[in-house]
Amino acid sequence: MTMAASSFDVIIAGGGIVGAACAAACARQGMRVALVERDVLGSGATAAGMGHIVVMDDSDAQFALTRYSQLLWHALSLKLPASCEYEQRGTLWIAADDEEMAEAERKHAFYTARNVPAVLLNAQQLAQRESNLRSGLAGALLVPDDAVAYPPTVALHLAHEAQQHGATLIVGRSISRMANGEAVLDDGSHLKAPRLLNATGAWSPQFDADIPVKKRKGHLVITDRYPNFVRHQLVELGYLKSAHSIGADSVAFNVQPRSTGQVLIGSSRQYGNEDPAVDQHMITAVLQRAALYMPSLQSMSAIRVWTGFRAATPDKLPLIGPSTADDSVWLATGHEGLGITTSLGTAELIVASFSGKQPPIAPDPYLPSRYKQSTRYSEHHKEPQCNGKA
Repeated sequence: MTMAASSFDVIIAGGGIVGAACAAACARQGMRVALVERDVLGSGATAAGMGHIVVMDDSDAQFALTRYSQLLWHALSLKLPASCEYEQRGTLWIAADDEEMAEAERKHAFYTARNVPAVLLNAQQLAQRESNLRSGLAGALLVPDDAVAYPPTVALHLAHEAQQHGATLIVGRSISRMANGEAVLDDGSHLKAPRLLNATGAWSPQFDADIPVKKRKGHLVITDRYPNFVRHQLVELGYLKSAHSIGADSVAFNVQPRSTGQVLIGSSRQYGNEDPAVDQHMITAVLQRAALYMPSLQSMSAIRVWTGFRAATPDKLPLIGPSTADDSVWLATGHEGLGITTSLGTAELIVASFSGKQPPIAPDPYLPSRYKQSTRYSEHHKEPQCNGKA
């Protein structure tokens, strides 16, 4: 059955954490919002990610968005229910050797110069904080403001907040076309709004094939319950090299403690593989890499493995702002592995643009206009020169 046309101020495609955050931010400003999710709220990449809320320093633009977003997370955490599992665990960037320790020192200088708390740890101090790490590591950088959360329930919380402010949630319906101020649903319904926001992550090119986003597949493993086995989010500094390998599959040590006592183990990256099935060789590589840093992980029982797709752009920065192909279409996509962290900052940039208010941080580095919509993604997608984080 086809519904009569309905009008809104903004229609948001995608009920993951980015779309839900944008819906909540817009609804708080009194905008009439429709949030459309084809599956369930908080699914897709939101359900597949680690939920690491992290400040990154690969570029000034990345730092600005992640740090601003992290401060928003700190404020939001006071209102989150326990089911969101928000915990300020801190990140330990693990240095395996002197070269990586030098990178830890560089990051320390960068963060402290920008008022981000950070502490350098030597090998002994690292062992005291995480006794299950192998011996012989050079040290680490502790960033105590970093946190972890369970993204699907946060997305659900934000969507319900939007609903409490008058937003309409349309779940189980997909948008077949979104252009010229109109979204057409798969049941034939027509929704109209002067602003259409594409927040569908790795699937955002479905509405415009020239959007410079590609899927980047990842695998995760979660163990049975082993309380207090790990205390912080642990990431190898070598991750900053492997995270940008485009020509080949890559893995890196990335381990997270969950409030349940489980241990979440990552991470992997693959380009050119859009099959959601688990690749056993990648799981084996992830676990072998993790065991190099925490040998006793080998004795643990894994209870689930899964995959997800990150929405990657050529320059590792998201697309936040108006499309250059259609004045009514806006983008909030391309966050790669930082979508959980930057969801709140993205929402504030979007709502500032919609309402004509001063943006909280400079929006220019994230504007889609930095790419020409008529130029295909493959023409841009060259080996990047900066580092990144999932």
